[in-house]
Formats: sequence, structure tokens, C-alpha cells
Amino acid sequence: MLRANPHLIETNARLWLKTLRKKYALPEMTLSSIPEDEWLELKHLGIDIVWLMGVWAPSPESAAIARANPGLAAAVKKISPELGPESLGASPYAVYGYKLNPELGLEQELKALREKLNSMGIRLFLDFVSNHAAKDNPFIYECPDCFITGGEEDVKAHPDWFFETEINGKKTHIAYGRDPNFPPWTDTAQYNYFNPLTREKRLELLLELAEVCDGVRCDMVMLTLNDIHESAWGWILGKAGYVKPAEEFWTHAIRTVKEKYPEFVFLAEVYWGLEWQVQLMGFDYSYDKVTYDRLRFMGADEVRGHLRAEKLYQKRSVRFIDNHDEAPSIEAFGREKAFTAAVIISTIKGLRFYSDLQLEGLRHKVPLQLGGIWERSADLAVRKFYEKLLKIVDHPAFHGGEWSLLEVRQCEPQDPSHKNILAWSWAQRRTIKIVVVNYSNAVSCGVVNVSVKSSGAAAIFEELSDRFFSFSAEEISNGLKLRQMQPYSAYIFDIEF
Repeated sequence: MLRANPHLIETNARLWLKTLRKKYALPEMTLSSIPEDEWLELKHLGIDIVWLMGVWAPSPESAAIARANPGLAAAVKKISPELGPESLGASPYAVYGYKLNPELGLEQELKALREKLNSMGIRLFLDFVSNHAAKDNPFIYECPDCFITGGEEDVKAHPDWFFETEINGKKTHIAYGRDPNFPPWTDTAQYNYFNPLTREKRLELLLELAEVCDGVRCDMVMLTLNDIHESAWGWILGKAGYVKPAEEFWTHAIRTVKEKYPEFVFLAEVYWGLEWQVQLMGFDYSYDKVTYDRLRFMGADEVRGHLRAEKLYQKRSVRFIDNHDEAPSIEAFGREKAFTAAVIISTIKGLRFYSDLQLEGLRHKVPLQLGGIWERSADLAVRKFYEKLLKIVDHPAFHGGEWSLLEVRQCEPQDPSHKNILAWSWAQRRTIKIVVVNYSNAVSCGVVNVSVKSSGAAAIFEELSDRFFSFSAEEISNGLKLRQMQPYSAYIFDIEF
């Protein structure tokens, strides 16, 4: 069973394996022959879950579309001049089939890898792309009614929403996968979730995946919810005789899978304020884009407000400042702010989400279609920071302890800078961890409303700096008084009784 507030690392399977092949001079390396030291390194960092992103069979059409896209070619050139269109491949989210990409190994290697990781106390997560398939996925021809199709009038009204193919000798127009707020994904085909047969087939697939991994990261879950699906596609589904089902697909699917595999984990990529709704459907965890946006674009008050949300919701939230859809935090936030934001997401309730490139300090957003590797070296300062942070928050108090949001009071009546300071504690048995963050670009002072037992002056160990902080009796008599906290600075105090 996963511990509370587990740590997950997203690893781009294609790029990582190619990098390891070069590192070890083993061009035939597959997933099952990755040296154990690589997994042990993750284990020593306190990683509970490895999400191998992009392991499924790639779509030839998606690869061709990517290589013909000048925007993608320009994006990879920014990463390295040695990367060109030939380094691009299929999007991992245009899935041709849920079989292991032969470039990564043989089909049975996934199950063997899962067993190996489980023996080390690590869980394996894989992708489930819920909303769409690759446009050349063979399943389209096995079950065309499992996808949304349009008539001639529909195509005339929205010519850029459909592609034409021949099924059983008949010209058929299938809808591209689409988020209503963006242009269609032209390498994909849109599932019809109002067709009971689609739901049945998707559930069958989830049951198959539960045989080879410990959990699934479900892509763009909100697009498959009944109301959203109806809003986006109801106009065409109604004409075909489909009606909105009474029950959400996920409610039934998660319940059914967990009846057979009770420890299987469902993680939802979801936005638009629907996080709590999908948690109620049974998802174990849901993306928390609210915290990301408040950390990136707002300040301490807004972050503090979100941390007052219901505790079960917080426990099931996925906290991140990096993932493959966002610009790298080291670039988007700036170094000091990114480090401080990392301390925040690593010490609050919820699943703590990291990416392999985040730990390297990569400054460029890597297109998902990139299949080639380039000469690069990790930013050692970033790597050192994350190694220290992850080892600190691996402590049992951050997982089995009781979390409390702490009030921060003014140092002086005329000084409002305490509002810039966030603080919380984790208490477990004879250990208290006190996290204090100045989430602003100004020097700030505050009194953290926490009781520190001492008969007089005290020296308290701060883990990020590896040093003791001396406090006078006055500074701890009525809370922990912190003067002159530097902009975007953080403390993790360790108090043992």
C-alpha cells in the first residue's frame, strides 16, 4: 500500500532509455535490463511511484504529422542545434495500441519491470489516454461506432474537426480528439463515451492494464465526463440517437477495477474546477492546477487560501510545479522562486509530483514528440537542491504525521510583511517539522503561532541549510519569531522531544 503523501516521478520512457543506452554504452538495453543502480537512486531519493510516460506503441501517422510541423522543428532546435525534424516521433498521447513500444522492449517486460520495482517498494504507473486514440489506431476499424462520426453536413459546418477514412468500403468522417478550448489534435480520433460499447471496451482495457502496472495516469479526464462530453459533442451524438448516460463512466469503471484490484491507483489529469467531482467518482488523486497557478502567478495569501480546503481533498491532490505540459519551473518561476515553490509542494498534503527533467534543471520545455537525445548535463545546483529536499521530506513525519496550517502574526504593528510568510507543521510522536516560507520578493518578518517548549533560549536545527538557528527566550515565548526572512526563502525546522 502507498504511504500517505507519496512521491511520484514522471520519466519520459523513450528519452530516458536512449540516454541510459548512451551512458552505459549498451545500445540494446530495454526496460528490463536497466541497471538496478538507476532504480536504487530513485528509491534513495524517496520516490514511491515511477510514472513511465509514453511506453505504448507509437502511431506512424502521428510521427509523420510531427515531422512535418515547422513549429515542432523550431522548438527542438531551441533545445539543441543537433536536433532536427528527424528527431521527432509520434505523440505519446496518440496511442496506436496498448502494447509496449518495441523500441523499449518485449511485451512481457512491463510485467517483469513491475515485479522488480515492487520488490524495491516502488509502484509503476502507466498512461491511460481516456479521451482519444491515434487516428490510425486499428481499433477504429474494429469498432467505428466507438468513435464520434459526422455526416456531410457536420463536416461542411466544421471541416477542420474531422478526417476521412474508409471503413468496410464506406467513406467515413471521424472526429479528431478535441478539447473545446483548443484546436483539434489532428493525429487523434475522438471516442464516443455515450456508446455503451465504448465504455465496455475501455473498461476491458483498464482491467488489462491492472495486470501489468500498479496505477494509471488518466489523460484529460474532464473531456470524458458526461456533461463535458455532451457540451462538446451532444449536437452530433443526439442526431445519431445517443443519449447522455445516467452514470459517469469513471464511477462504474473505477468501482469495477477496484473490486478485482483493490490497490490499483487512478490518477486524474483534470482541470476546470472538476477536481473534487472526479475524486468523488473514485479517483485516488487529481491534478491540482490551482496550487500551481497560485504559486506561479499569485502570492502567499492566495496560496494560503487554497491550503484551507477540505483535508480529504488536499490529501488526494497532485501537487506539482513541473510537468510535461508546463514550461520548466526553473525558467517559468525563476530559480529562487522555483526552489521555494518546490519546498511548498513537497511539504503540504497530497501526492508530490516531480519530473526527471525538473531534477536535472532543464530550462527548455521538451515537446512530447521528441524522440532524439542531445548532449546535455544536469544543473548541479538544481540537482543538489532536489536531492537534499527529497531526502528531507522522505522523513516519516511528512507522511504519517498530522499536518496543521499555522497562523503567522505581525512582528511589529506597523509591519505587514507577515502576510508574505506561509507556515505549517507536521507532528508525529516526538517529532515536529515546522515549515516556514517567505513567498515574496521582499524581506519579511513574522511570528509563527507554534509552541516550542524551552526553559529559555533555544537552538533549533534547520534542515535545508544544515545549521542551528539560535532563538532568545523572548523569540520563542509566544511563537517562533523570524526576523529578516530573505525573499523567496524557506526553512524546515526539526524539533525532537
